Amino acid sequence: MPREPEFLRARVDDYHVRRKVDLWQGCHPLQGRTPRPGDIKVRSNDYLCLADHPHVIESEIAALRTGGHGDAVSRVWVHHERDVICEFEQRVAQLMRAEDCVVCASGYTANVGLIQSFATRGAPVYLDMKAHISLHEGVVSAGARPVLFRHNDPQSLDRMLAQNGPGLVCVDALYSTDGDLAPLKEFVEVCERHGGALVVDETHSFGAQGPGGAGLVVAAGLAERVHFRTVGLSKAVASRGGLVVSSRRNIEYFRYESLPTIFSTSVMQHEVAGFDAVLDILQREDWRRDKLHANHTYLRQGLDALGYNVAASKTQIIALEPGDIRQTTVLRDALEKRGVFGAIFFPPATPDKRCIIRFTVNCGLSRHELDRIIEVCGEIREEVGMAEWRSTKRKFAGGAGTVQATKQREKAAASRLGRSRVLNSWLNNRKLNREGGSDVDLGTTRDRASGPLDNHPAK
Repeated sequence: MPREPEFLRARVDDYHVRRKVDLWQGCHPLQGRTPRPGDIKVRSNDYLCLADHPHVIESEIAALRTGGHGDAVSRVWVHHERDVICEFEQRVAQLMRAEDCVVCASGYTANVGLIQSFATRGAPVYLDMKAHISLHEGVVSAGARPVLFRHNDPQSLDRMLAQNGPGLVCVDALYSTDGDLAPLKEFVEVCERHGGALVVDETHSFGAQGPGGAGLVVAAGLAERVHFRTVGLSKAVASRGGLVVSSRRNIEYFRYESLPTIFSTSVMQHEVAGFDAVLDILQREDWRRDKLHANHTYLRQGLDALGYNVAASKTQIIALEPGDIRQTTVLRDALEKRGVFGAIFFPPATPDKRCIIRFTVNCGLSRHELDRIIEVCGEIREEVGMAEWRSTKRKFAGGAGTVQATKQREKAAASRLGRSRVLNSWLNNRKLNREGGSDVDLGTTRDRASGPLDNHPAK
């Protein structure tokens, strides 16, 4: 290898020395244990368990046998030919109640290309502080001016639009770190009042939410009032690729203006055959969404009863927030030692002091597996210092004290869940936060509201 110039060495040293050695004690946080047979994995985005569905696999194999990998060219050369990709795009547009749709190489390039195409140089682009990093990257590509507003705060957006004028407004329908939902109706009203154009990333909601998996915009009855929707196909669709959904006029413009679309080879035809097969399943197997929602509700209630702060989540994404990377690694190791594997998130995916372990629930988890996750999370509370987490203190700020409040929550949850085996066990063996035989009152401890540190975008 050639001798590296100083600027290159300094850049890479920042990773190898400052982060890997000094901050992470020589091991990257993503390098935890390897799951063993029988371990429970709640870190995949395959929410509906379609990655190995026979209909999807057989459809892709059939497409490979008849058409190989396809033409291996950019979609800019298609010229509206009626191929399998065009037919899939029209099916998606119909499902999402839009005029047109275009397939992109990934959800990331869909977002980058959309902002790069429709935002003008120097114009304001409004981004929720937790909007996905690809939307921020699109602003950079466009040479536009990013204007951040407080997370899920229509009033903050209203003020920013009043000060800076009309522009694209970018939000996620369902946020990928803590599973909360955007107030879409309120954002639509603010955009309409100020002449803004709303962009909603439905990556984590498409397939899992809404009628037939159409997403949260359709579920809210807002399909005719939202200008753009984007989708990454690596979540409920369990593949790769992306979508942009909008009017026919906008989609035609996008096809010939989006740099990632122009300069990327199209997704392969056998992949699109798999996408198309997933649409079949989404529209005929509602039980998958029903089971998914039942599973994440059950798990969230169990974790809440044990004192974990999971209040932000309303969906299949549930986050445990220990604090900094050291605390979060302790939690990760405690879970993995007992056979529960979530996903660790840390900077740049989160703020420094709000690292998380994310559980992504799927429809295939059994009640036994969910009970085991709850049991493990109860067992490790003292080991991981849960009572001292800032998220725990936020949960009980202004309340009646950690142990007393947890006791009430455990009893309520046990009643709701039919007094499950795990919760009954913890009703009889609470170990949450006792020091010297007395309860520690966290009722007067408050944490700051979300603010600028919450703008670390990741998915």
